[in-house]
Amino acid sequence: MPSQSESNPVVPHVSVVNVANLLTGLRVVLVPVFLAALFVGDGHETFWRLVAFAVFTVAVITDRIDGEIARAYGMVTEFGKLADPIADKALIGAALIGLSLLGDLPWWVTVVILVREIAVTLLRFAVIRTGVIPASRGGKLKTLVQAVAIGLFVLPLSGAWLTGAWVLMVAAVVLTVLTGLDYVLSAVRGARTA
Repeated sequence: MPSQSESNPVVPHVSVVNVANLLTGLRVVLVPVFLAALFVGDGHETFWRLVAFAVFTVAVITDRIDGEIARAYGMVTEFGKLADPIADKALIGAALIGLSLLGDLPWWVTVVILVREIAVTLLRFAVIRTGVIPASRGGKLKTLVQAVAIGLFVLPLSGAWLTGAWVLMVAAVVLTVLTGLDYVLSAVRGARTA
């Protein structure tokens, strides 16, 4: 007969204060810094747009590595699971709204992306009792394309570069809609099997 410690292994407590969560916190702090740089002057000063791009890039990189660090070093916490997507939505939402307010990005793009992000987040909370909807490959690709497209729109581009930014933004919108529909179908299939 197994001993008490063998049948119920002790799971070590993971401190909320760890490198992964600090990176997530840094991303949240960088959102107002990004917005401040984006809106300096008339919002179209080349130097400050480059600063905003640099801040946005650092924030996106922290999004990429905080989860990897948490999983690789056993730093996954409930706080991190909740704070990470909130930090992501805050960064992407702030960038989209900021660019639309400056007239650099049509409002319909911002609305489509934000409605999808909010809807999927609410859907995840709605089905949390029956299981977690994992991020799909399409969802990860959508996040990458969104980040690159938004980053390009932050830069003071023109000509062929701006055309390239538009191609990526259209791809981001298409991926946003398709992966949103995929999440809904996943949730419906999960509800049927539960």
